[in-house]
Amino acid sequence: MHLPKAELHLHIEGTLEPELAFALAARNGVDLPFADTEALRTAYLFEDLQSFLDLYYALMAVLRTEDDFAELADAYLARAAAQGVRHAEIFFDPQAHTDRGVPIGTVIEGLGRALERSEETHGISTQLIMCFLRDLSAESALETLQAAKPYLHRITAVGLDSAEAGHPPAKFREVYAAATALGLRKVAHAGEEGPPEYIREALDVLGVERIDHGLRCMEDPELVDRLVSERIPLTLCPLSNVRLRAVDTLEDHPLPAMMAAGLLCTVNSDDPAYFGGYVGDTFHAVHEALGLDREQLRTLARNSFEAAFLDHDEERRARYLGEVEAYAFD
Repeated sequence: MHLPKAELHLHIEGTLEPELAFALAARNGVDLPFADTEALRTAYLFEDLQSFLDLYYALMAVLRTEDDFAELADAYLARAAAQGVRHAEIFFDPQAHTDRGVPIGTVIEGLGRALERSEETHGISTQLIMCFLRDLSAESALETLQAAKPYLHRITAVGLDSAEAGHPPAKFREVYAAATALGLRKVAHAGEEGPPEYIREALDVLGVERIDHGLRCMEDPELVDRLVSERIPLTLCPLSNVRLRAVDTLEDHPLPAMMAAGLLCTVNSDDPAYFGGYVGDTFHAVHEALGLDREQLRTLARNSFEAAFLDHDEERRARYLGEVEAYAFD
């Protein structure tokens, strides 16, 4: 679906398509435990978040050089542009790379190379969000933030991702305080597999401005009221929720109820190579499965630009919002 939109919940490592994985493996001398791309695709059937993460981290072994990260980002941006994305705020997981010996500068400079030419090449403005892996220690997160200091000109915000259960946001209080002191924006995954209380903690302890996922807020009416009144954006990922068994089927997704409650919902692709579709595909899927009409889709697109970190460029935000209003559905 070509409706102009921003993508605010996208893990760049989760855009590694099997074809590129095999190409990079060949280039870097990495043996993948799959016969071919089709065999790899069949492995993309997950029981839960952890089963996905196991494969997700294993495939990162093919990413070694600045060129690899630049090629990965450029491939995503090309697909995103073809599906109407005008602005992308892209997550990356530095610890997943530094822990296997890839310097953080290699990761950031490689991604940055693709992002700095994105507007000219793809018509997409971009920002980079550095995520901490919540199943690793808070000390590791602080070390990562310290290591990233020479590259902060490329980084807009920090985030928190990976296995949520048993790793409450408060664990990362100190690193988020340090990020605030450095002038970075703040987001965090919360309320995907973790309880509604994790959403509260992310807001009150970490001081985040957006909640990534936030699906389980619907279990707590008081929390919903707060999210509505404070206009806290939720970066929902419906196809991911189905693939990782957070909801049984797309038809069961609470997105319509969340919109009806007045929540500032956005729709995103999360890890599209693994979850069956990029963000335009996701818009089409929720239209078909949930019966969202054209104006509801337009609202989701409008929300995405309103929730974007474009405070420094309100003229650009207004231009993007004008494109949403002017869009004529087929």
